[in-house]
Amino acid sequence: MIPSVDQLHLLVLNVGLAIHNADWNWKEINSPFARLYYIKEGSAQIILPTGIQNLSPNHLYFIPPFTTHSYSCNSHFEHYYLHIYEDHQSETSILEEFDFPIEAPAGRLELELMKRMCAINPTMYLKQSDPTTYDNNPTLIQNIAINKQRMYCDKVESRGIIYQLLSRFLKDAHPKVATNDNRIQKVLSYIRKNIYIPINIDDLSALICLSKDHFIRLFKREVGCTPVQYINQKKIEKAQLMIVTKNMPIKNIAYSLGYEDLSYFNKLYKKHTGLTPMEYKASIKK
Repeated sequence: MIPSVDQLHLLVLNVGLAIHNADWNWKEINSPFARLYYIKEGSAQIILPTGIQNLSPNHLYFIPPFTTHSYSCNSHFEHYYLHIYEDHQSETSILEEFDFPIEAPAGRLELELMKRMCAINPTMYLKQSDPTTYDNNPTLIQNIAINKQRMYCDKVESRGIIYQLLSRFLKDAHPKVATNDNRIQKVLSYIRKNIYIPINIDDLSALICLSKDHFIRLFKREVGCTPVQYINQKKIEKAQLMIVTKNMPIKNIAYSLGYEDLSYFNKLYKKHTGLTPMEYKASIKK
């Protein structure tokens, strides 16, 4: 179920028009924010885990947060870019918890919306296109601060434009975990709301009045993994976001998510991301 509009807290990080001549070739990008592109002229490719996406003029393209991808461009190419950060003021994260289509048709209206977004956010363009110059902890925090300091009227209008552009993808979006069982929906909601504390499987089964074994079987059938696997996945995703956006020691992040054993947290983090927390933190500070 898609959350209420009142639960969406979307911020502009960067917006602008980029003009490239076979120099939009960046590898293995993975960011805590979403990217939305309007292709103006030329062609290029985005290499995603699901395959290669060709970029064509008069289309919108959406890349969710924490999606590893690369760019390939061997000719003249112009596109508007919009980087969107979700301010996590509720337990629901639409950008992280929903699958969106990658491509959506666009026309004159979408072009004008992008132009207007650039006009009311003249200081939020990228000075360089290399992701390592802006996709890092200090710059991300600085951009979030700049967003919140803008004139109120510009923030309202910008958010309205984001909603309009994102709506082109929302009509075909669906939850990454789709279940028709209201009991499991209740459990998933409980996990999201209590992500910062230890979550006990006995408490989850009691929440929906099932035996522990019955609950685990039902959860695995509906979600595709065990409750423990799902909880750890959600906690590690939250840890990734905290490492990027908060200046906290790794041990404090682990404790804040209910992990008292730092060694276990480090092993779990590497299992899910391929890097230890310290390696990940070092990579975003480059």
